[in-house]
Amino acid sequence: MAGLPGERGLPVTTTEPVRPAVPRAREVQASVLAAFQLVEDAHYFGSDRRPRRYRTRLLAERAVADRKLARDMAS
Repeated sequence: MAGLPGERGLPVTTTEPVRPAVPRAREVQASVLAAFQLVEDAHYFGSDRRPRRYRTRLLAERAVADRKLARDMAS
């Protein structure tokens, strides 16, 4: 095989398909889902900017309630 000095074997060539100008249906679904999640997160977390400790306390209270329920269900 004739090639450049120091090269062995065939040259490796790679090609990638050209991405279409319009997004595929799957990509559109993913971005719609992402937008929906952003809206839901904003609704859940609220925009009234409560202190972080308020949310931490709320999550801790929820965890305690979940553990009590799990304990009551097990016994």
